[in-house]
Amino acid sequence: MTVPPGSLPGSDGAPPQLPTCVRHPDRPTGLRCTRCERPSCPECLRDAAVGQQCVDCVAQGQRGMRQPVTVAGARLPAKPILVPVLIAVNVAVFALTAAQAGSIPGNSASALFTDFALWPILVAGGQWWRLISAGFLHIGLLHLAMNMIALWVIGRDLELLLGRVRFGAVYLLSLLGGSTAVFLLGDELQPVAGASGAVYGLMGGIAIAALRLKVSLRPVLVVIALNIVASVVIPGISLLGHIGGLVIGVIATAALVYAPRQRQVLVQAGALAALLVVLIAMLVTRDLQFGNVVCFGSGEETRCGLGS
Repeated sequence: MTVPPGSLPGSDGAPPQLPTCVRHPDRPTGLRCTRCERPSCPECLRDAAVGQQCVDCVAQGQRGMRQPVTVAGARLPAKPILVPVLIAVNVAVFALTAAQAGSIPGNSASALFTDFALWPILVAGGQWWRLISAGFLHIGLLHLAMNMIALWVIGRDLELLLGRVRFGAVYLLSLLGGSTAVFLLGDELQPVAGASGAVYGLMGGIAIAALRLKVSLRPVLVVIALNIVASVVIPGISLLGHIGGLVIGVIATAALVYAPRQRQVLVQAGALAALLVVLIAMLVTRDLQFGNVVCFGSGEETRCGLGS
């Protein structure tokens, strides 16, 4: 039997000294890890199936375990990160436009709004960034509140299910899908803005996820139906952007949650890349239909027309 160093009685007959914790040498302890048998203080021990294990053995054991994943192949995160970040960005952009315009309800009069809103004729003139930047603009506080509440309610669960990278891909593809629908079929002289295309994509995504998980679709379908009705009834809302985002969100999420387990990541990445290529091809085709559009000036002074 081996006696730990420092546990022998002294020459003066003093009682044996306790060994010290391997992580805290200043702490004597009579406890040991049941796995590695090293002395450990109570702070460094964790309850195990049999006895207690030190934090090093617990960490080593977790690395060897297969981590649980969702149907989309994502590890279960502790909490959503992208949804709060997206909400913060949208709110910050709105605050900036309101400050520039000197008005909260009239924030669309700001220079930033004019430079980043989706004008199809300006996109055809080469200002392609508007297809994405318009998704972070909102017209008035009610518009912002409606989209951010929907993003918070729907986005949190979908981010946890898909994982941050996949969720971000669905969000951006849905945003681009809504802008593409407006560019293809909308009034080329009518500006459009809002995160609605992306939010509708998430609505479609959560419906597909519910179908995949075999849970009730009724609450999701009711929310989608009410929002579509609002898109038709309330003037000034782009129904095209909503439908475009919804369709792309459904397709993208279906590709993620129905991908086979074998080579799941490869299939998912290929499907999302193919969807992006299709959207770009549609945008380029529509751009060619516009012909040679030439834009002059900037902001509210921008003027576009057909070049020679």
